[in-house]
Amino acid sequence: MELKQYNMQFSLPPNLTDYQSLYTSFSWERERENLDGLLQGGVNIAYEAVERHAQSPLTDTVALRFISKDRTIKNITYGNLQKLTSRFANVLNTLNISKGEAVFTLAGRIPELYIVALGALKKVAVFCPLFSVFGPEPIFQRLSRGEAKVLVTTTSFFEKKVKLILDRLPSLKYVLLTDASQHINEQVLSLPRLMEPASEHFIIPDTNPEDPALLHFTSGTTGMPKGALHVHKAVLTHYVTGKYVLDFHFGDIFWCTADPGWVTGTSYGIIAPLVNGVTSIIDEEDFDAVRWYSILEDQKVNIWYTAPTAIRRLMRMDIYPMEKYNLEHLRVILSVGEPLHAEAVLWGEKMFGKPILDNWWQTETGGIMIANFPSMDVKPGSMGKPLPGVEAAIADVTDKDFRIIQEPGKQGNLVLKKGWPSMFRTYLHDEERYKKCFRGEWYITGDLAKKDSDGYFWFVGRADDIIKTSGHMVGPFEVESILMDHVSVAEAAVIGKPDPIIGELVKAFIVLKPGITSDENLQMDIIGFARKKLGPAVAPKELAFVNELPKTRSGKILRRLLKARELGLPEGDLSTLEQP
Repeated sequence: MELKQYNMQFSLPPNLTDYQSLYTSFSWERERENLDGLLQGGVNIAYEAVERHAQSPLTDTVALRFISKDRTIKNITYGNLQKLTSRFANVLNTLNISKGEAVFTLAGRIPELYIVALGALKKVAVFCPLFSVFGPEPIFQRLSRGEAKVLVTTTSFFEKKVKLILDRLPSLKYVLLTDASQHINEQVLSLPRLMEPASEHFIIPDTNPEDPALLHFTSGTTGMPKGALHVHKAVLTHYVTGKYVLDFHFGDIFWCTADPGWVTGTSYGIIAPLVNGVTSIIDEEDFDAVRWYSILEDQKVNIWYTAPTAIRRLMRMDIYPMEKYNLEHLRVILSVGEPLHAEAVLWGEKMFGKPILDNWWQTETGGIMIANFPSMDVKPGSMGKPLPGVEAAIADVTDKDFRIIQEPGKQGNLVLKKGWPSMFRTYLHDEERYKKCFRGEWYITGDLAKKDSDGYFWFVGRADDIIKTSGHMVGPFEVESILMDHVSVAEAAVIGKPDPIIGELVKAFIVLKPGITSDENLQMDIIGFARKKLGPAVAPKELAFVNELPKTRSGKILRRLLKARELGLPEGDLSTLEQP
């Protein structure tokens, strides 16, 4: 595929107009002056997201617009959000929940989840969202490891998932049910009944920028999930990335499709838009192409932040959105979760008149680190350039050595220099694992990438996904991108399969486009196509057709699960596996 560069044109000038100038002169301290801060000098996420807007001309602006499954709309203004979150903070006072204790949620995208998140942050408790699709054991692992004191959930989830494990959670003081009219017992209480008498006034206590605020669990290949802990100072990253990457402007309507159970759904589905004073759309329903396009039209969405898994689904459908829907208000489309193939970027240009802007970050980074900015030329398939205030590099990392690679185009470990506000502060109860993530001042991301002569970064693959074949180091993303160019291929994933002669052979798993029938001739045609593009050493030597690829709900293809199933190995942690 020819990698074209696009310069996006906007009727509204982007907040970042000259990347190089801002990157050179950027100061986190200067950006912090755009936030209010507490009177006593501290920083609190909920204050910046809610309080300062409720006390400004934005008080009657819609902060959160909820769309229920039946399309009923409920608006919560910044002024109302201030009162509701203060009530929940006072509920935590009533329950004697102390600073730093953990408040968990297990719910769909309902208003109570957002109120609980911000109310807990007001109280300077630690907020941790759980995926509503988790079964009892993943829920137990996270509640136990996170030493949860309060769990907010629905009656249905409590009966099906939580009740079974309650006796195994001695540290869990209270379960608050969002839809119960009466208390069940001394431990299982009605949230509406607690909220009703609670005061709408709450004074946020002293909050040190380093006070713990957010806990997000990220799955490993084996063993217990890792709990990445973030602090209140992270709000500065949420503000800056909202301003320069998502390009928030006064009056914008923003839609982040991510579930709050995933870090994107918290950082950019709750915090970043509120800190920047815009209106967020929150749809209770799961993916539905027609529904999504109609929401973009009906709500006059300006900025749409979604995931590659959703984009790939849309690409497989015979829908031309610009022909059926009025999307004239849609200014920016962004994607995160799994690297976005060049074909998807170009599909966005064809379908929406603008490329889809990919960006890269991790649970551990707490916010966007590398991005395709609206004002920059877009190189389809690239991660983009580092956020101002973030120093990224490619490094050669071994057990004994660490060397920054200066040569353009050379593959190595993607590393970030310490200093951005949302960097995780620890893995909960696993300080040794945390220390292994760093070499001096550099955070080792675990991703392999390349940097070209223009300063754009290109994703190669996870370090543990790299395939070693015939003396070559093959990144799955490179091979998958070429396979996606084939006219019949909708999705692709590749793994390394042990081979006694060449070390590992490349095996591809292919999802075909609708209406395409799999047979031996098509299999050979796709392999031949890849050999011509990649060369025989790198191209897949085996290929299997599948109906779906295993993915997390955040859109990441679980290559390690494909490999485990292929080789008959233990499948590891499947708690974040997307449900069919």
